[in-house]
Amino acid sequence: MSDPGDLDDIASALYSGPPEEFTASRNARAKEADDRDLAERIRSLRKPTVAAWVVNLFSRERSARLGQALQLAAELREAQEDLDAPTLSELGRQRRTLTNQLATEAGSLASSHGARVTGATLEAVRQTISAAFFDQDAAAAVASGRLVHDLEPTGSYDLDAMVGGGRPAAPTSPAPSGDELSARRTRRDAERAVREAKQTRDRAARSAQRAQQESRDAQELLDRLTSRIAELEAELQLARARVATAEQDAEDARDREVQASDDAAEAERGLERARHAL
Repeated sequence: MSDPGDLDDIASALYSGPPEEFTASRNARAKEADDRDLAERIRSLRKPTVAAWVVNLFSRERSARLGQALQLAAELREAQEDLDAPTLSELGRQRRTLTNQLATEAGSLASSHGARVTGATLEAVRQTISAAFFDQDAAAAVASGRLVHDLEPTGSYDLDAMVGGGRPAAPTSPAPSGDELSARRTRRDAERAVREAKQTRDRAARSAQRAQQESRDAQELLDRLTSRIAELEAELQLARARVATAEQDAEDARDREVQASDDAAEAERGLERARHAL
């Protein structure tokens, strides 16, 4: 019976070796295997794409660097449900920056091994690392160092199809101590409290701004109404004065009317007397 651990070790060495020597090295290792089943499984290993080889090389020779990045990505995936939109946006920017840095480092490492890394290959490396940041299965495939082909940062992943040799385990990191766990929880709780306090402050600030605007609008309306009342009172006082004048004029006109009527009646009587005398 073949040992899966032997296959994993052999596959790791093959997948991080020179791509142009993969087939020959694979067949040679298969011939060296004492176990027929192991030999067949070695021969079934598929040649990696250039981008996958670059990632495998980086995973093998810069495992600590890649492991730290993948652990940080896992923690961000767990924490993002508690984060607000601005914080998530900032974390997304930082994740893209880290992805570009790792891809550049991986490309430089491959170049130092004599490989020619084109722009298209470097972009495929960047996409593969990005996929590992967003999905734990993709992270396991990248960390294994036995990646068969480059990955896209969207979609589902089949570990058996992505990785040569045995199925890889999820990336691991040293287990934090109790004090470290407590400190992480305390820090996470404190960060959440700060975010909630900022959100409360922002809501209160917006409410205060609305209240201030409403107060200014109400004061402006009050000022306009007060001014209008003063104008109307002045108009009313003037109207009352005009009414008093009109009443006096009307009374004087009535007196003149009575006097004129009396004068007309007296003239009529005088006319009658003159006619009678005539």
